[in-house]
Amino acid sequence: MEKTTLYLPTSLKRLLELKARREGRSQAELVREALERYLASPSPKSLGIGEDTEVTGRTAEAWEKD
Repeated sequence: MEKTTLYLPTSLKRLLELKARREGRSQAELVREALERYLASPSPKSLGIGEDTEVTGRTAEAWEKD
């Protein structure tokens, strides 16, 4: 295992500390788990922007409702 330093906003650091304390786990364990989940999830795919000349930013909401 390798050591890494992360800079977190104060609010995020506090949330991490609270969750670790509540769950009885280390902060490092929670960060590793979160990174593993994030990196394992597939990246969002394009909705085909540019392929349909009838769907524009102005009409996209109506199109999504159909």
